Amino acid sequence: MQRVRGVCRLGVERRDGENWLADLYQEGAAKIRFPYAQAGAPLEAVLIATSGGLTGGDRMDWTVDVGRAASATLTTQASEKTYRADAGTAKSPSGSRLGRAQTCPGCRRKPSCSIARPGAINRRRYQARRAPAAGRILRFGRTEMGEVVRSIQLRDRWRVRVDGGLVHAEDFRVDGDAAAILSQTATGGGRTAFATLLLVGEDGEALLDPLRRLFSSQSEAAAGASFWRVGQSGKLLARLAAKDGYCLRKALQPALAMLNGVAGLPKIWAT
Repeated sequence: MQRVRGVCRLGVERRDGENWLADLYQEGAAKIRFPYAQAGAPLEAVLIATSGGLTGGDRMDWTVDVGRAASATLTTQASEKTYRADAGTAKSPSGSRLGRAQTCPGCRRKPSCSIARPGAINRRRYQARRAPAAGRILRFGRTEMGEVVRSIQLRDRWRVRVDGGLVHAEDFRVDGDAAAILSQTATGGGRTAFATLLLVGEDGEALLDPLRRLFSSQSEAAAGASFWRVGQSGKLLARLAAKDGYCLRKALQPALAMLNGVAGLPKIWAT
């Protein structure tokens, strides 16, 4: 059967106080588009899979290289979907690399959402060097359509390094009856929509208390945040869980706006 292949490489550099496109390579079903940005704002890149969703045997590779003192915000055009696979595994590795400037605003990765459909088999991998911010938003099925995910194989691996040292590593895996697995108190408590937010750097410590206050003032999702010092860096990690994607988005947007600072939310999120 026909399978989807896509490769994109994006390079961003800082020149004359602005963020400029330094390199762009697109192949197959992987495309990147750039909404108009205000002067001095991070370069916003919208990652698009023109094939639609992914299924078994499909592969999409995304690589972003942000130069010294440059900044970029990455998001997706719409919710990413992974469909039932008759054979093979959908793979979507991505990575970012940042310049070594201490004041580097860096690359902020904010996918709109990933929806895992019944029968999906997907392996996702995110690797970064000096990545200040990253996010994962995951929904198991479309609850508004009465969809229940009874069979799935999902693996999501993160590795984030600063100056060669590992500051964050996690492996997220759901294999089997997702509805039954997530109904347990220790896993999802019956919730179907989840988000992880990661901010690497010293700014995270100052944002910890405001973020916790924000979480305590809302009722749409169960949420928590913590800060650690790891080597010469620090990291702020937040997790949210909600009964559906709508409730998760309501709780998530103000948190993302806080962590993204002057860049705010991606413009495409307002459409």
